[in-house]
Amino acid sequence: MDKMELKALGKINLGLDVLRRREDGYHELRMIMQTINMYDQLDMEISEEKGIHITSNLPFIPTNENNLVYKAAKLLMDEFQVEQGLKVDLQKFIPVAAGMAGGSSDAAAAMIGANRLFGLGLSVKELMKRGVKVGADVPYCLLRGTALAEGIGEKLRPLPACPDCYVLIGKPGISVSTKFVYENLQANELKEHPPIDRMLEALQWHNLYKIADYMGNVLETVTIPKYPVIEEIKNHMKEHGALNAMMSGSGPTVFGLFDDKETAERACEELRASRLAKTVFLTTVFNNGGRRK
Repeated sequence: MDKMELKALGKINLGLDVLRRREDGYHELRMIMQTINMYDQLDMEISEEKGIHITSNLPFIPTNENNLVYKAAKLLMDEFQVEQGLKVDLQKFIPVAAGMAGGSSDAAAAMIGANRLFGLGLSVKELMKRGVKVGADVPYCLLRGTALAEGIGEKLRPLPACPDCYVLIGKPGISVSTKFVYENLQANELKEHPPIDRMLEALQWHNLYKIADYMGNVLETVTIPKYPVIEEIKNHMKEHGALNAMMSGSGPTVFGLFDDKETAERACEELRASRLAKTVFLTTVFNNGGRRK
């Protein structure tokens, strides 16, 4: 095998809590992550030319060592002293700097591709151990599905699959720096925390309505005051039938959960017409081993 096509799936956070700021400057997190059927595509092939060569459909995407795909592939190729070269064509569809782990998912796909193309024989668990060196979300993007993430996001526990539902994505025409959000978060002064334990129970019972009730993201306390359009998109989705709507990650992407396809499709059309969001996309949740009711 000298060529592969891979899908790098995006994620949303059903719940995101920050417990405290650690001495090392990182934040102690507790998050419920969910993969969705929205993806970037990586076409990877072994090349006669040494080194890693990346092309992309987006002109502003770095194609050098500043790209997580490059870092991920290089990490494995250096460790296993791979002599051959690697060509990667990256087709980006997940919004960039959107709180959907697009870059981390691309890196995870690059690790899976390099592992298979070069016959390195690493298990997903072994890839996950290495993935954290590339980025905190990379191990989760290798695992996929529904999971509890703790620590800085690297401690992962697979959870019962999220029930089938429709996910409406709305990203306003702004980019948010994750660094800015965490630097401005008053982690030790947060008055409200999302009920992560209750959501774990709701997942156990496969109760979509309770899952929607317990959604919460403490990073909204920083991002929404700076970008009020995020709140407007949330309200728009809820007014058009979403069970609940919330910002994903550090933003600015908003997602809404729907239990009915027609309602979700109408809400999608209305959101497009409102011009509140630049990127509007309707999809479903992705779960390992198939979807579960």
